[in-house]
Amino acid sequence: MAEEWRIIDLDVNDAYMNMAIDEAILTARIKELVPNTLRFYLWKPSAVSIGRFQNVFNEIQIENCQRQGIDIVRRITGGGAVYHDFKGEITYSVIIKKEDLETNDVIESYNIICNGLIETTKILGLKASFQPGNQRNCPNLVIGGKKISGSSQRHKEGVILQHGTFLLDIDLVKMFTFLRVPWAKTITDVICVAREKITSIKNELILNIQVENIHNTLIEGFQKGFNVKFPKEEMLTLYEQKLAEKLKFEKYCTKNWNFERLLEKKT
Repeated sequence: MAEEWRIIDLDVNDAYMNMAIDEAILTARIKELVPNTLRFYLWKPSAVSIGRFQNVFNEIQIENCQRQGIDIVRRITGGGAVYHDFKGEITYSVIIKKEDLETNDVIESYNIICNGLIETTKILGLKASFQPGNQRNCPNLVIGGKKISGSSQRHKEGVILQHGTFLLDIDLVKMFTFLRVPWAKTITDVICVAREKITSIKNELILNIQVENIHNTLIEGFQKGFNVKFPKEEMLTLYEQKLAEKLKFEKYCTKNWNFERLLEKKT
């Protein structure tokens, strides 16, 4: 594992800027302008993100999102639709040279990166395990059989972007007000199933969660998971800032990107 790492200050952005920043860091890493990077961030306002190849109309309750001010954004990574609650989640992203993971296996690369989350749960006195996923679901982390973190990846020019959730608290009513579940006749049907499949740090520890404390624990967990010592938290480079602004307004804010099905050749 490469020892040269960078960690970005915990920041709060709207959905479009969050996705633009992740892509900007990916591009900067490809150009070798920055080292391998760890980033944590929050979503304000709360948002729904969909996977790169998903049809937004099949996955999202669009009118409910618009009515309640929930951002809708398409990721450049795969996977399914995710509700990102401002108060209920810290999102992480890892941008790393593929060769530094010392594996060509996609599932193993997820596993290695998720070790940071597993170590975090250990510090909190919990035990999470890695689930490799299947054709319909990306790899994820579970505690007691319930999902606490989901992740997705993009591989480009020898660099991997993996980002995903770390659930601090969950509001299933909110979640499924915005996510579409075709088989369910009522939201109650979904919640009854979801309650047995999804958990959070608050549910597991039965205490109030402070974002700053969990953020610091995540840093410690990723240090242990990667066996590296992160330097002092940094800001984005000027190149990344400018590229992220450009990507936000020219890509992630656009109806074309978010609401139309994309061909694989598009970036």
